[in-house]
Amino acid sequence: MMKTYAELLDIATKRKGEEFLADHLTVSEVSLADLTDDRILSEFSRGVFQAGFSWKVIDNKWPGFEEAFERFDIARNAFMSDEDLDRHLANKAIVRNAQKILSIRDNAIFLSDLAQAHGSAASFFAAWPSTDAVGLYDLIKTRGSRLGGMTGPYSLRRLGYDGVIFSKSVVSALNMAGAVDGAVTSKTAMRKAQEAINTWAEESGQPHAVISRVLAFSVPD
Repeated sequence: MMKTYAELLDIATKRKGEEFLADHLTVSEVSLADLTDDRILSEFSRGVFQAGFSWKVIDNKWPGFEEAFERFDIARNAFMSDEDLDRHLANKAIVRNAQKILSIRDNAIFLSDLAQAHGSAASFFAAWPSTDAVGLYDLIKTRGSRLGGMTGPYSLRRLGYDGVIFSKSVVSALNMAGAVDGAVTSKTAMRKAQEAINTWAEESGQPHAVISRVLAFSVPD
């Protein structure tokens, strides 16, 4: 039998304490719908470059990235030329990884396509229901570049999307709670996990991002 949200919250509270949870169960104040698409490309790109690299180094270099890629203007980066790529590869202000640089072009094209179909990529993402976050993660993995794994979901979370993050702790908690049995990698397992998150959201009235954190805090680090 699957644990209730109240039971999970009680476990997390006993592990971390009420004061800790009060400080960490906050919802992002970022409104996806209010963002411009260049900010989405910027955050996707930051996530791509952080993957497998020091986040601190990327954060320190990010002003250089913003300048090099013209504040991640969608149209400009969608038409990145070979000459542009050569220029970026010679730019010591950024991390010079050709495949990751090309992902900026590919994701600019992806976001441009969404904007043409929906007015803006931001409005498209903002309208996608949290009850189907796994569907959105699959879409950005399939249509975007290097946005699979944790890169896309964490980027969307930082942009204000209210979705669960299937971190190791969250997956461990989903197993402990009786929501899944084993890894959450297949589409079937991800759908089952999403259904559990939706059930807890209906029970508690809490955002999915909060439920995700409660799960993470309910198991050993």
